[in-house]
Amino acid sequence: MFDVRWARLALLVFSVALTPAFESSMNAQPSYLAPNEGLPNPYRAMPNWAKYSDGRLWGSTSGIAVGPNGSIWALDRCGRDEHGCEGSRLDPIVELDQSGKPKRHFGAGLINSPHGLYVDKDGNVWATDSQVSENKRIGLQVIKFSPDGKILMTLGKAGVSGEGPDVFASPINVVVAANGDIFVADGHDACQCPNRRIVKFAKDGKFIKAWGRQGSGPNEFGGLHGLAMDSQGRLFVADRTNSRIQIFTQDGKLLATWEQFGRPSAIAIDQDDNLYVSDSQGPVLSNPKIKRGIRIGSIKDGKVRAFVPDPRSTVEGLAVDRQGTMYGAENGNLHSSTDQGTRGIKKYVKE
Repeated sequence: MFDVRWARLALLVFSVALTPAFESSMNAQPSYLAPNEGLPNPYRAMPNWAKYSDGRLWGSTSGIAVGPNGSIWALDRCGRDEHGCEGSRLDPIVELDQSGKPKRHFGAGLINSPHGLYVDKDGNVWATDSQVSENKRIGLQVIKFSPDGKILMTLGKAGVSGEGPDVFASPINVVVAANGDIFVADGHDACQCPNRRIVKFAKDGKFIKAWGRQGSGPNEFGGLHGLAMDSQGRLFVADRTNSRIQIFTQDGKLLATWEQFGRPSAIAIDQDDNLYVSDSQGPVLSNPKIKRGIRIGSIKDGKVRAFVPDPRSTVEGLAVDRQGTMYGAENGNLHSSTDQGTRGIKKYVKE
C-alpha cells in the first residue's frame, strides 16, 4: 500500500540533496590566516590610471563604482588626505571615461569626508560622508545625486551624529537592492562612536530597521567598510576590524561568516557572482604572513581561486566592469601623505 508520509519524506530528502548548501559551505571554508600561496594572478596593475587634464594630483580616495553605461565614478577627497574636503572648492565626485579621463564632476561644498560610492541601475550616484565638518554644517549623510549632480535624496542630518533612525555616526558605504531598498553601513573602524550597524531604508528614505552592534561575535561588527549585494540579494559586509565578511539576508538574518578573504576593506561582486575582496591593511599582527592584495573567488562555495598580490596597495574601494577589469580607489595611507603613488585610481587588467 502506498504510504504518503514516506513519499513526502523521500521528496524532502531529494530536494535537500539538490539544494546548494549555502550556509554550511560558506562556514566550512578555511581561515583567512592561510597566506594563499600558489594561487594564480590573472591581472596586471596599472597605477595612477586616472589623470586630470590640468595636471592636478588625486587626493585620498576610497569610493569607486561602475555605472550602467560603463563610466567609472570615483570619489576624490579634493586633492587632500583622509581629512577631506571642508573649505575646498573642488568637486569630490568624478566621472571617468574608459581612458581614465574625467568627463564631469560635481559635489563641491556638499560633502566633508567622501567615503563610499554606489551607482544604481538608473545611473544615480550615491555617496556617503563619513565625518562631520568642523563647523558642523556638513557631514554624516548619504546623498543621492542624479548623473548630472542634482540632489535627489539625503539620509541623515547634516552635521548631526547619533544612533537613531534618522541620523548616522559614520556612514561608510551604501548599496541599493533591486526593489529600491537602501542599505547603509554605519560605523567606521576609526569612529569613536557606538554605532556598528547596518541601517535599512525603503526606496523613499523611510527607516525600516537596523541591526548590529560593536563586538566580534555573530551579528556584531568591529569596524565596517565595504558593502556589496549578490544576484540573489544577499548582503556582503566587510567587517574589517574582525578580519571577516559577514553575509546577511535583507532582513538582517546572518547566513554565514567568511574569514578566508583577508582583512577586507572593499567588496565587489560581478554579474556572474564572482567575488572580489581587497585587503588594504594586511599583514595583521595575528599572522604577519598574510599578504596585502585582492582575493577573487565565487559566492557559490566561498573558495579563493585567484590572488593579486600588491604589497603597496591602499585600495579601500573596488569596482569591476562587465569585462572583469578591476578599478581600485587608493587612499594613500600606507606611506607618507606626500607619496602620490598610493593615491588615486589603480586599474587592473586581465593578462
